[in-house]
Amino acid sequence: MQTLTIDLGARSYPILIGPGLSETAWAERAPLLGRRVCIVSNEVVAPLYLERVCAAIAKVGADTTALVLPDGESFKNGATLDRIYDHLLAQRCDRSTPIVALGGGVIGDLAGFAAATYQRGVPFIQMPTTLLAQVDSSVGGKTGINHPLGKNMIGAFWQPRLVVADTDTLKTLPDRELSAGLAEVIKYGLIRDLPFLAWIEAHLDRLMARDPEALTVAIERSCANKAEVVAADELETAQEGGRALLNLGHTFGHAIETGAGYGNWLHGEAVAAGTMMACELSRRLGWLSDKEVERVRALLLRARLPVTGPALGADRYIDLMGHDKKVIAGRLRLVLLKRLGEAVTWAGAAETEIRAAIETCCA
Repeated sequence: MQTLTIDLGARSYPILIGPGLSETAWAERAPLLGRRVCIVSNEVVAPLYLERVCAAIAKVGADTTALVLPDGESFKNGATLDRIYDHLLAQRCDRSTPIVALGGGVIGDLAGFAAATYQRGVPFIQMPTTLLAQVDSSVGGKTGINHPLGKNMIGAFWQPRLVVADTDTLKTLPDRELSAGLAEVIKYGLIRDLPFLAWIEAHLDRLMARDPEALTVAIERSCANKAEVVAADELETAQEGGRALLNLGHTFGHAIETGAGYGNWLHGEAVAAGTMMACELSRRLGWLSDKEVERVRALLLRARLPVTGPALGADRYIDLMGHDKKVIAGRLRLVLLKRLGEAVTWAGAAETEIRAAIETCCA
């Protein structure tokens, strides 16, 4: 087992990474669970892991109640959130009842937002079961739901007390979901860790083959990068750089997810296509060379990720991007690459160049 710490003072918490942790992580953490735990999962993950997690928690003396939700991004909305509240109230869960998110990013975001708001805040534990959630969405405390006009526009910062990344859950992950997670792994190399980018290129075949050692290294290195960024800018308030840099490709990608209809593109797929748009715009600004853009494209293609977005039309992209959380005082700040391994937030790109980058990278 590998252990990392998100250093947030009194809100600091560990990230546990390793095999079998769904069952073995609790013996030393019984006080965190308390008397009773509410587990939120979905229809895909629950049949695989819910029973064993409940049994493991029972062994340390805590009762469990579970809610199984439909699977998919299309259910990350207010109606599904109300189902969690209904369950918590019906089961008479109180302010000492931890909510455990057992699933991917959608479950983590939904359960986390419920934890942030139920009785004005209850303890929260992340148990991510997808690569994308293990390297990104389970770490850092962002929670929320989607709105028809924009992804993740309603939510809260609510840090978990613990993140348990059981690498054994990746054995049952569909190939498409594995590739989607690799988009976020690649992101860390592009924005701040060039040696990691080179490592990914050298070990991508092992990652695609689900080699346990390679996956553990990728998860740990990704989480270590995110931990440093979150510790320095927890609430994403830095005007330049800071936590916003973790959103490379996300402004374009969120437009793809919203415009194509939630669930038609996986988050990592949309981020991959959005990353190519960000690279193309960086090239047009004179920061990346043609060779560097092609290096990124080749790596994404090797990871079986899309490098072109849907043909929504530049007007639609621009409109959807206008709802992005990085819009400040009417100005859209994009995360771009000064060079491979160095990201910046930039509000100085002309709309004509943004449109050109979108059109170049659309199917």
